Amino acid sequence: MMILEHEAKALLRTVGVAVPDGTLIKPGLRAPKVREYPVAVKAQVRSGGRGKQGGVIRANNARELHAAAKKLFATEFNGEKPTVLLADPWLAIERELYLSVTVDSAAGGYVVLYAPRGGVNIEDGPPPVRYAIGPAWKFRAHELRAHLEPVETDYRIRERVISLAQRLVETAAARDCHTIEINPLAKLADADNPELLALDGKVVYDEWAHYRNADIEAQRQGELKRAHKLLRASMEMGHMYVKLDGDIGLISGGAGMTMGAMDMIHGYGGKPGCFLDVSPGPASPRGYKPAFALLDGDPDVKVILVSVFGGGTQMNRVARALKETMATRKSKKPVVFRLDGTYVAEVPAIFETFGAHNHATLETAAREAVKLAKRTK
Repeated sequence: MMILEHEAKALLRTVGVAVPDGTLIKPGLRAPKVREYPVAVKAQVRSGGRGKQGGVIRANNARELHAAAKKLFATEFNGEKPTVLLADPWLAIERELYLSVTVDSAAGGYVVLYAPRGGVNIEDGPPPVRYAIGPAWKFRAHELRAHLEPVETDYRIRERVISLAQRLVETAAARDCHTIEINPLAKLADADNPELLALDGKVVYDEWAHYRNADIEAQRQGELKRAHKLLRASMEMGHMYVKLDGDIGLISGGAGMTMGAMDMIHGYGGKPGCFLDVSPGPASPRGYKPAFALLDGDPDVKVILVSVFGGGTQMNRVARALKETMATRKSKKPVVFRLDGTYVAEVPAIFETFGAHNHATLETAAREAVKLAKRTK
């Protein structure tokens, strides 16, 4: 769950990370109280690549600020229109760096990533240095220093980066953050100001920690209010949904099974249209009805693949829930089923009552879904 830049900077400020003194701009505000010009007017959206899409505009005076705000409020960035803007002072920068902390299963916890060159084109440079930590308490300054010495020759920056990285790791663990990214982390061209400044911030919360974290729960409730009613129904069921750019809508049980099905679709030449994990309540029609309604209403989805594997979950109950769901469904989009696990032997008889077929393997189901999607083009 990604929060807006100005929210991320507020979090960074509370843990002692230096950020610019910016001004929030809301629609209808005729004369924002900006302390001095020029400023960088930035769209506050939850998608990446904003800078390359014209989401950051320099304004040298109040007139240019008004024009920039009008333009940004009217622009969509990856399907999202900003509801607030951030005007940060336009600063003279000597160097742009990259620093982030994120969860990585291969590390068994957190990793620190650092690059001596940051900014919008960071992907064009060498890959960031990677320091695998694991649990937050295993952070060691001397270990990160050994990783930084080959790429960062300025020892003053190196030591400040180590201090910041430790602070970010502690914050990520304490605040249930999946990712905290600062790009760019800037060294200003002001010789009297030695500190590093977070010119942009990205924070991704662990959504599943909402039950114990009031900040995450507040963000979750905000997302529910903003979401389309169909997506809201899925979110209220606890489904994990990520929109993708393909045409095969995937309804699956469990993140691992969903990722496996996505890989299988790719392997047969198709493209998933979403990641939709319905593992909460997998044997109830209440779980499947909003999922089908969401994908049936998506014009990009041409075929729906349902892939559920269960040990504790009984497949005969899943089959009956799907039968009830399909009886109320009005869309004619084809649906491919693959159910496997406990009591799967009872599934064919249940499916036969509403004209469905249960594939024996995920391979044959994915192949069939890709074949059907290609026919619709």
